[in-house]
Amino acid sequence: MLLGSARAAATIGANPIARIAGRGVMALKPQAFGYAPVEAANRALVRAGIGWQQVGAVELNEAFAVQSLACLDAWKVDPDIVNQKGGAIAIGHPLGASGGRILATLAKVLRETKQRYGVAAICIGVGQGLAVVLENCDATEPAQ
Repeated sequence: MLLGSARAAATIGANPIARIAGRGVMALKPQAFGYAPVEAANRALVRAGIGWQQVGAVELNEAFAVQSLACLDAWKVDPDIVNQKGGAIAIGHPLGASGGRILATLAKVLRETKQRYGVAAICIGVGQGLAVVLENCDATEPAQ
């Protein structure tokens, strides 16, 4: 995975597959760390100027199965758009690389499904939640 500006991509002749459209962070008490991605994702969507109804794919790093269920319940998203390639429980949770893993997976899913927007979200054991909205560079229509 290579992250950079549109200008840098043009300079090296790279063909971007997704762009970061928004990002969000949230901090809660450490005991509630699993719920922090909820508000982080909501904040990222606001910064991207879209709502959950426009999101076609979600990559949620599953700290625990119940944590994922709580996030999905709060977001009111269709479970079929979440972790379409399998989440951290199935794929693994490589400490220090999980954020990159879910971003790369989300970009791939957006391209394969031709969806325009996706959300990647992750919790951190000290109470933080981080989220990013990706926009598929090849998509021309909003997600349905």
